[in-house]
Amino acid sequence: MLMARRLLISGRVQGVGFRWFVIDRASFEGITGWVRNLPGGEVEVVAEGDAEAMDRFERALRQGPGGARVDDLEVDILTPTGRFATFTARH
Repeated sequence: MLMARRLLISGRVQGVGFRWFVIDRASFEGITGWVRNLPGGEVEVVAEGDAEAMDRFERALRQGPGGARVDDLEVDILTPTGRFATFTARH
């Protein structure tokens, strides 16, 4: 079943390769969507994928890459659109 989520990650998540970590994990899990840094220091992710892959993806993002510190991860459930072909970084 296709799921969609918006994740807002805060902590030390900019300047530590977090976006590239997200892209790598999304690719590994077959998840589509995008990631971007926000001006307030958070990282925003919009992702679509099957339920089990999304759960693994979210768990990985709660850990982050070495050098990162995830203080909070907010999750909003979205309606899947199927409009993403890949997973990309936005600026």
